[in-house]
Amino acid sequence: MPRRTFARNSVEVELFPFLSILACTIGTLILLIIVLTTQLLSSQREITIVAKTETDGSNRGKIPRYIECRKDGVILHPSQKFVPLSEIDSPQSELSKLITEVRKNKEQEYLIVVLRPEGVEVFQQVRDRVEKLGIDIGYEPIEKGWKLKIESAP
Repeated sequence: MPRRTFARNSVEVELFPFLSILACTIGTLILLIIVLTTQLLSSQREITIVAKTETDGSNRGKIPRYIECRKDGVILHPSQKFVPLSEIDSPQSELSKLITEVRKNKEQEYLIVVLRPEGVEVFQQVRDRVEKLGIDIGYEPIEKGWKLKIESAP
């Protein structure tokens, strides 16, 4: 008896191109995850302070002046002048000069105080002094290690 052979007309499916695309996609996603987590875990974070007009228009047209309260004193922005804690109440300090300028122009200017966690006591001193003079004040608490960037409102 002759042996019968059957010819199969089957189509073979190649998975290699699909697997190549899948491997490339996985590699890209891994790279994206690494980049995003590196940015999230970076030790130097930055915060931008932008003065905005209140919805009721109470500070419309007023120019903000910025003070950063730290444990050891205050920094005046954008000049980056540092006033140590021992000189905060001194009439000759840069802080006193700034407060005097803002007081003279309190219809056109106001203060925004950036508050670091360790600078609460300094903030209270500055706030008490400013409020006694009737100067408008706003504040923005920020984390300890964050870098501060200040922008004017558009």
